[in-house]
Amino acid sequence: MAITRLLIANRGEVACRIIRTCHELGIRTVAVYSDADAAAQHVQLADEAVRIGPAPVTESYLNIEAIIAAAARTHTDAIHPGFGFLAENPAFARACAEAGLIFIGPSPEAIEAMGNKRAAKERLAQVGIPVIPGYGGRDQSDERFQAEAEQIGYPVMVKAADGGGGKGMRRVESADALAEALASARRESLAAFGSAELILEKALTRPRHIEFQIIGDTQGEIIHLGERECSVQRRHQKVIEETPSLALTPELRAAMGVAAIRVGQTIHYVNAGTVEFLLDSESQFYFLEMNTRLQVEHPITEMVTGIDLVAWQIAIAEGQRLPLRQEQIQWQGHAIEARLYAENPANQFLPTTGEVLLWQTAIGNGLRVDSGVQTGDTISIYYDPMLAKLIAHAADRPTAIRKLSRLIENSALLGVEHNLPYLQAVLTHPAHLAGTLHTDFLDEYFPAWQEKRERETVAVIAAALVWWQEQNQGYWRNNQNQPERVRLMVGMQEVEVWLRPPGRGRDHFSLTLSSEPTRVYTAVLNQDEGHFIQLTLDDHRQTIRLARKGDIGWVQIQANVVKLRRLGLMPEPKPPAGAGGSLRSPMPGVIREILVAVGQPVEAGQPLLKMEAMKMEHTIRAAASGTVTAIYYHCGDTVPADAQLVAVGSEQ
Repeated sequence: MAITRLLIANRGEVACRIIRTCHELGIRTVAVYSDADAAAQHVQLADEAVRIGPAPVTESYLNIEAIIAAAARTHTDAIHPGFGFLAENPAFARACAEAGLIFIGPSPEAIEAMGNKRAAKERLAQVGIPVIPGYGGRDQSDERFQAEAEQIGYPVMVKAADGGGGKGMRRVESADALAEALASARRESLAAFGSAELILEKALTRPRHIEFQIIGDTQGEIIHLGERECSVQRRHQKVIEETPSLALTPELRAAMGVAAIRVGQTIHYVNAGTVEFLLDSESQFYFLEMNTRLQVEHPITEMVTGIDLVAWQIAIAEGQRLPLRQEQIQWQGHAIEARLYAENPANQFLPTTGEVLLWQTAIGNGLRVDSGVQTGDTISIYYDPMLAKLIAHAADRPTAIRKLSRLIENSALLGVEHNLPYLQAVLTHPAHLAGTLHTDFLDEYFPAWQEKRERETVAVIAAALVWWQEQNQGYWRNNQNQPERVRLMVGMQEVEVWLRPPGRGRDHFSLTLSSEPTRVYTAVLNQDEGHFIQLTLDDHRQTIRLARKGDIGWVQIQANVVKLRRLGLMPEPKPPAGAGGSLRSPMPGVIREILVAVGQPVEAGQPLLKMEAMKMEHTIRAAASGTVTAIYYHCGDTVPADAQLVAVGSEQ
């Protein structure tokens, strides 16, 4: 059956990416959206769009009944689930079939076969696929896990049996940390996948994470499209992916490809899927899991093969044979991808929210940006914080990395905190350039990353000049030789900028900063009507992006971003006595667990409560030692950003 109208049961960048391929194929597209996404880019790109519910995912993007109703209302032929949400939900695949809709993905039986990690490992071990030693029994008691962990040997990995994407996953180094890891993983797994079942696995030392893209048709043919190296990850979520992997010899690549196809054959797999392995230092590989869907990182496979995976998915769902046989697949060059997240890498990667004041990126030969965000969007607490994927392709790895580095520099995201500077630091680190990768790479080389402040002075001067010009536009001064003051807050530091505007016979400002009182800068500012400004500082011209809303400004210089707040000319009021030690919510979220009581003494760093935001669980810890004097919320309460959660009185 030819598909003429397709509904995308997803949002963000994956929905936009699927819509673009559909339009190239002449297929009419239908988007679905929640109240939070009414003006989202995927809604605007689609030919039609249907509201499916309020912002929470359980009431919208996980609402099977609402999505099927939207398909019926728009006379849709097929549904593409994208990745995440319902992509690996067998009940959704069955609901599509029962409604007479083509599901762009595998059968419900194949999803179920790989959906539970315990059952999948048992099944594949029987056909000779190597699996990681571990425990996945039906006894889910803490006592049984403790006993099994002792037998396996620490460190161990706690994993959600029905999950993926790093959710419900914890690395445990010792017995005394296991109970907390089990409780936290159960909560996160239940919230994300509707199941609290866990498994244990032996934690391999410094393994590589290698996955193979497979795809099968309804005639029983299954091939692979090569590997992807996904070892650069944090919190078990991938950050940078590339293909091919430097770790694989031709012989090892062939053996892993055969194993990946064998996994697909074992469950009679149809459509696109990914078989994931861990590769140890002795070049022994172990089956990790199979994701029965399109992967976030699939564009790098597309770049080196020239294959549009979504187009192939649709053709297979229509009953067509695979367009190419295994021996016809060719790989050209090297591709690498970086994931752009709304998060603060300098603060434990906490997700961030806010209004996107500017989103701009570059295009060019060998460059690709899959994005679901646009200027004016609001990043909310309800969905995954990944906003875009930046991809580069070149003839070799060094050139691909260099092109991706430039793409990161030329991409501007202002208004929310994000990980672009972090991505740049990781990408250009000597160990990454050398290709010595493993799953603990970021923990080893970036254990407590802080952005370098080397361009902060430039950002302060640029913002001060722009704000000064705005407040003095059309204003005549009779004392032009007298310096004027602009007060800015950068992080926790207040900086005063004293500037002397251009006068007769001069074309530049003279500036002095309170942080550098003995140095005088000369600056020339050229600003267009958009967000770009040209700042020549001490004869060094630089292009800067700047966005402002009220008294908050964001300045980006290359990949570095500085957030500033303009202060009034009068001193700020001091906080009331005793305000120190009060804890505020770093983001909007839901309180999941309170770990302390009023009157309880706490130490610096001690966990106080757990919050869920952007589909992840976050621990709020005491900033200093003291005594809990108040707790302002209960379990299950929704809290806004910057809400005071707990008050901790200082020790006397």
